[in-house]
Amino acid sequence: MSAAPADAAASTVELSIGGMSCASCAVRIEKKLNRIDGVEANVNYATEKARVRVPAGFDPELLVAEVEKTGYSAELPAPEPSRSASQPEDAPGAEDPELRALRRRVIASAWLTIPVIALSMIPPLQFDYWQWAALCLTAPVVVWAGWPFHRAAWTNLRHGAATMDTLISVGTAAAFLWSLYALFLGGAGASGLTHAFEFSTHPHDGGCNIYLEVAAGVTLFVLAGRYFELRSKRRAGSALRALLELGAQEVTVLRDGAEQRIPVGELAVGDEFVVRPGEKIASDGVIVAGTSAIDASALTGESVPVEAGPGDTVTGATVNTSGRLRVRATRVGGDTQLAQMARLVEEAQSGKAAVQRLADRISGVFVPIVILIALGTLAAWLALGFPASSAFTAAVAVLIIACPCALGLATPTALLVGTGRGAQLGILIKGPEVLESTRRVDTVVLDKTGTVTTGRMTLLEAIPAPGVERTELLRLAGALEDASEHPIAQAIAKGAVEELGTSLPEAESFRNSEGKGVSGIVEGRTVLVGRPSLLEDWSIAAVPALQAALEDAGSRGRTAVLVAWDGAARGVLVVADTVKPTSAEAIRQFRALGLTPILLTGDNSAVAEQIAAEVGIDRVIAEVLPHDKAELVSGLQAEGRVVAMVGDGVNDAAALAQADLGLAMGTGTDAAIEAADITLVRGDLRSAADAIRLARRTLGTIKGNLFWAFAYNVAAIPLAALGLLNPMLAGAAMALSSVFVVGNSLRLRRFA
Repeated sequence: MSAAPADAAASTVELSIGGMSCASCAVRIEKKLNRIDGVEANVNYATEKARVRVPAGFDPELLVAEVEKTGYSAELPAPEPSRSASQPEDAPGAEDPELRALRRRVIASAWLTIPVIALSMIPPLQFDYWQWAALCLTAPVVVWAGWPFHRAAWTNLRHGAATMDTLISVGTAAAFLWSLYALFLGGAGASGLTHAFEFSTHPHDGGCNIYLEVAAGVTLFVLAGRYFELRSKRRAGSALRALLELGAQEVTVLRDGAEQRIPVGELAVGDEFVVRPGEKIASDGVIVAGTSAIDASALTGESVPVEAGPGDTVTGATVNTSGRLRVRATRVGGDTQLAQMARLVEEAQSGKAAVQRLADRISGVFVPIVILIALGTLAAWLALGFPASSAFTAAVAVLIIACPCALGLATPTALLVGTGRGAQLGILIKGPEVLESTRRVDTVVLDKTGTVTTGRMTLLEAIPAPGVERTELLRLAGALEDASEHPIAQAIAKGAVEELGTSLPEAESFRNSEGKGVSGIVEGRTVLVGRPSLLEDWSIAAVPALQAALEDAGSRGRTAVLVAWDGAARGVLVVADTVKPTSAEAIRQFRALGLTPILLTGDNSAVAEQIAAEVGIDRVIAEVLPHDKAELVSGLQAEGRVVAMVGDGVNDAAALAQADLGLAMGTGTDAAIEAADITLVRGDLRSAADAIRLARRTLGTIKGNLFWAFAYNVAAIPLAALGLLNPMLAGAAMALSSVFVVGNSLRLRRFA
């Protein structure tokens, strides 16, 4: 019973990890941190970060010390200072020091290695004593360019561990030292030595054989592979960095009636600030004055700007395209939608899918097994009577060909790119475990209001009585309803303004009759708008044509009100919650994905059936109480269905949590978003289909990466052990395997 409070008080610490060279490094650090009491660690090789859950009062510096004991570096995140124009962030395209240093090593080793490989592979180029020139060129490549491998191997040895760096260091050092032996003590240093390139290993006199091209070539190929891998990993995380950089850096705030320019970090809830045309909106807020079209494409992927005016909510990092706006801040800093989006994406990228945990376990024992296989290969060749040089060549090839890096990169790079691309499209996937759910889903349950429909009443029809002008009906009824806060009244007032194109007259002596309607005086006339019962109270009866219009609207699941003035019924106004223009297309996309759509609503059956028919849904479950929605989802699951639920309201939260896959419309409530597995920033139902497609594509990429990573090692190690692979080719293949996995993941950037 005491665990609950402790868990509730736990917090999450994020560490930046340095010095990891492969997935087995991440596994070692993770195991070391998880041995600390009360600590749960998750180390991600691709993002080079550790997310650590620690109990209350735990000193994060202890985590840093533990990582350093393991032979790696760790840093706690620095507090972010308020940004301003005088303190700009690093340019998004700026290259980090690690990448720059690695590139220098690659370029220098390429200039030195290419002549060595050419001399070693092409006999006509082999002049007298060419081997000594090759030695002079190889030495700096192995010692200086390959120093990061040797240093890491020595550090790991001191801690009783072996990683990818160990394999590279042992392999290249062995090839270089053997070459030194052959040159100084064997016959390889004599004049006239010829050396032809061979794809496989053949028995020959070891004293006359040198491996300088192997030592230099493997170092170059691995360095180049690591450079392209690191650059690709940086590109894979670029979507999240771009998301974090979307926000405004400065804001023009109104203080004591005067405009004042301040860093956005100093903005407080309740502050009013000015947004001029072309500027980014600094925080989430409500428009106090002004109208404009808001471009939210960078945040939601929606390309068409949306008109907004007083009372409308706006989101930080969106762009004011035209008019001058005055906005009151409602959420600032880490509470804004942008910050929440970034947090969700980062958490998803740092998580691990079930398949990745299997790959990590394999990577953790992979390097020691490879070393044993290499030693076994050496012993077997010697036992079979082959020369030591041949046995040595095969053993070095085994060491160099093995690549746990590809295994470690298979899942996190696909997650990095997939979730990053999702963020660009307004799709936020909470974690890697969500991907498995999307593969199995066969049924999608759709809440009606706010999901399939707009969730807002709209004036659809204005039916005047015989002899009544439509414009007069709209002007008088709209003016009276404009004084009411009721959703139906506001829909009528807004519809009247849009159709008439002018402002409405002022209503006087406004009175609300609870549950019946409203009355008042407009332009000297006593106007009534409401149910038939309101008109009956005034002894007014609807003419047959209007009575028929009322009944027709009711049969179609719409709401209709009567309008009367001067003692007679003058018309009928019909309002309804309208279907979103993209909902029908979304239903077609769900069907194309093999999903069966079901409409779920608390509305009456007539309304639900009419909406379902409009968008193409066959099965409708209507008149469901909010607390019964989760039970209904559970019933579908009991039938053997794997259910996805799409909703946006507080009453959908339990059903979203119950479903195998919960998708919350980002235009909905925080409770629904918190309960869901995927958040759709846009209010467009098509983004739900896009989310499922993206999640399935990401999962497919992960599985493809893992297949090739496993297949590569399963096929390559036996070839190397049998002497069918030259160590230099093995080094090139090993480097390319990691680049292939990262490159395959980067294809997700083109998802649309």
